[in-house]
Amino acid sequence: MDYMTTRKTRLLARHRRKKRLLLFLALPVLAGIGLCVGTLWVFPLLLLAWVAHEAWFSDHLFYTPGADYQYRFGSRARILPTHFAEGRLTLADEAEPPDADDTLFLGLRLRCRFSGRFLDPAVVIAANGAEGKDAASADCQTFERGVAGLRYLNLTGFANTLKNKGLNLLGQHCRLAGEPVLWCIPNPDYRQKRLLVIAPHADDAELAAFGLYSQAKEVWIVTLTAGEIETEHYRRMGFPPAEAARIKGRLRAWDSIAVPLWGGVPPERCVQLGYFCLQLSAMRVEPEKAIPSREAELCDTRPFRCCNRIQLVGDADGVPSWKNLLADLRELMERARPEVIVLPHPCLDPHPDHVAAHAAVLEALRASSLRTQILLAYANNLHDTDHWPMGEAHRGVALPPLTETAEAFTPYVLGLDSECQRDKAMALAMMHDLAPRLPRKHRLRRILQRWLACRRHPPYGDNEYFRKAVRRHEVFFQETWK
Repeated sequence: MDYMTTRKTRLLARHRRKKRLLLFLALPVLAGIGLCVGTLWVFPLLLLAWVAHEAWFSDHLFYTPGADYQYRFGSRARILPTHFAEGRLTLADEAEPPDADDTLFLGLRLRCRFSGRFLDPAVVIAANGAEGKDAASADCQTFERGVAGLRYLNLTGFANTLKNKGLNLLGQHCRLAGEPVLWCIPNPDYRQKRLLVIAPHADDAELAAFGLYSQAKEVWIVTLTAGEIETEHYRRMGFPPAEAARIKGRLRAWDSIAVPLWGGVPPERCVQLGYFCLQLSAMRVEPEKAIPSREAELCDTRPFRCCNRIQLVGDADGVPSWKNLLADLRELMERARPEVIVLPHPCLDPHPDHVAAHAAVLEALRASSLRTQILLAYANNLHDTDHWPMGEAHRGVALPPLTETAEAFTPYVLGLDSECQRDKAMALAMMHDLAPRLPRKHRLRRILQRWLACRRHPPYGDNEYFRKAVRRHEVFFQETWK
């Protein structure tokens, strides 16, 4: 686990070393140009180089786009025989047709064209001969620039079309190579189960699972931390640092209770535990020790629990310790009796609070009276890139990059209709942490990418999560805990 939590730090350090080396090598070249043609030409060249970097080369990809994704699917996954010719995918006659709600992924090889190094490669998915309403249901899934390897296209929701008409697959700025493999993973309808959604921070539940929890029959949402750090926005308002952290924590605590009501979850089933951001790992190392906030000058969780409608074990003393966190979680599990727990994925998602949240849930489960549980894991952050899901809002979500052999994965995909996607966008817009404007540099980068790279950002807000989270699909990975 320690390896997984430090991997992104190492990848970032390697990326920065490469940029420094490239700059060091470029300086002699620029000096030579200045000596040959005059120093005045150096400044336009520097400007053009910066514009090119911001428009086409600023994505953080900490892996080679030519590498294959290394997925191994679980034992319940089966391969459906298909025919693929001239861009048309059909089921073979001997194939057992998938059910409408089955999770479907098509493994296929993509080779980017020259334009695919500057414009985002994508695959358009549409019913064969689609017109009118069928054409409107077409999807487009985007991949990294320079793609050249095995990728997994999300065909969930297209089962009936695949059985009846077949699908047309059209590459944009890329070619579809080789013979694709269609994987089918049958899953129950988890919306009919009792759900417990674990959010390390306010907005994690909405980013990962708003569509799931807003349609669930019965659900509880538990947010572990107040998310009180990184207060630049509030300090610009004139608040001193500690006060800025406290008011941010109170606002996000309120968000964690109030915003789920937009998705139909009453405040009585939303709980904010009020532990401190980026301190869960330290709490885990010394379970009995109280770990204070980094910025709020607090060592008591109760100021951030003020909106809760129920009392918990940790309310007795407000000590921010791992021991109290486990006691709180165990009490909530006994109260909610969930059949499915939704939580961060400890391997795909490197955020230290997300990794610690997963560990805390497992420890609390072992100490509880609950029996076999289904865990649905999500990834709001990735090791290998900050850009996934690639592409524009309201498009489908292909599987995330996985370039190292890992455990077997069993994906579960929930399709969201356009109304649910809009509701999810509005839920995110209510979150205070997603409201501040981007820094000027990032706003300028977005303008350059719109002009030169044909990228469009949705109108809901500046934050990148409005592009990444408002999609046709929510993707989870299933594991069974006993």
